[in-house]
Amino acid sequence: MHAHDLLRPFHLARTGAMASAVAASVLLAGPASAQETIKIGAPLALTGGLADEGHKQDVVWKMWVEKVNAAGGLKVGDKMMKVELIEYDYQSEGQRASQLAEKLINDDKVQFLFSPFGSGHTKIVAGVGERYQIPTIACVASSESVFDQTFKHLFGTLSPNGGMTAAMVKSFKEKFPATKSIAVLGRDDVFPKSMAEGIAKAAEAGGLTVAYKELYPVGTMDHSAALSSIKAAKPDWIYITGYTQDLILARKQMKDLGVTAPIVTMVTGPAYREFTEGLGPLADGISSSSWWHHATSYSGIGVWPTTADFYADFKAKAKGDPDYVHGSCAAAGTVIQDALARAGSLDKAKVRDALAATDIQTFYGPIKFGPNGMNLPRELPIIQVQKGEIKVLAPAAIKNADMIAMPN
Repeated sequence: MHAHDLLRPFHLARTGAMASAVAASVLLAGPASAQETIKIGAPLALTGGLADEGHKQDVVWKMWVEKVNAAGGLKVGDKMMKVELIEYDYQSEGQRASQLAEKLINDDKVQFLFSPFGSGHTKIVAGVGERYQIPTIACVASSESVFDQTFKHLFGTLSPNGGMTAAMVKSFKEKFPATKSIAVLGRDDVFPKSMAEGIAKAAEAGGLTVAYKELYPVGTMDHSAALSSIKAAKPDWIYITGYTQDLILARKQMKDLGVTAPIVTMVTGPAYREFTEGLGPLADGISSSSWWHHATSYSGIGVWPTTADFYADFKAKAKGDPDYVHGSCAAAGTVIQDALARAGSLDKAKVRDALAATDIQTFYGPIKFGPNGMNLPRELPIIQVQKGEIKVLAPAAIKNADMIAMPN
């Protein structure tokens, strides 16, 4: 059972121009006026191709609101203010995300935006937030092209993609010194494209030959031509980047076509339970990288003082393990809590400046925004599926397994 199955009864259909949008408003306290309430808006992909990811954001944001309001709300100056979360389903369509962000700002009068999943849709929503000077917190966008310093009100809890490439090349070469070549296949979309380009550059810098590098169009339902070319190139390392269903399809077609290599990486496939469940034994040996893992032991401020506290709450709520999307998006709430406490006001300029000065420790790890609004680089976990379980290969502080070669 997915976490979002637990939440479906709370989504209420609204009539009018947005009749097909699904809205959920969560205020776990008694009635309050707009002046007594902090309103956070979230255009979410609750249906469509990104629905699995959207529901992950939904479950942890509702968990955070419940915890905050049960504790009396957030401190703003000399007041404790309750939090209201207002969500609309943008159905995984970028233009609709933009329209609903406008609605949240103009009709619902939100003071903050949580951005949706992915760098591409984050950039769309961030553009709306920027026009209205509404602070926008992105928890699932890591492409530096989104944080290009034209957005002064966008802040992201993920570290840049670059932290996921050079470290992987170094680690894998140390483990498998015979690795000489890599084949790269990536989805032609903001995040996957960035990762494909990043790993190719990191591989070349690390002395590897890039034997194959191509992008596949969004919506591709057959990777056999690309995979046949990769098979012919006989690389030591196959690196495929895309979203979960793309990667599941590619792995199944690799099996059908007999495409193998000692190292197979799919970013960020194994970071998601849907990937390992969808592939079963075919997931074994596939490596990836992630921004967070519940095996870490971070501590800091917020409603979850430690990683273990968040993990326990999540397990009780969703009956499964959290992944980096859950961790990063839950930490986005902590970012708002800290900024409001320091700003002492809901004044947009003061809150924006407080967000820019963020430098905190949380259950998710350190969050300190650089000049472009992104969380500063840090050591990120390298993971691998081993006998159906996710093992952490690096960094050393949280390592719990050694890397294995892909089974034939």
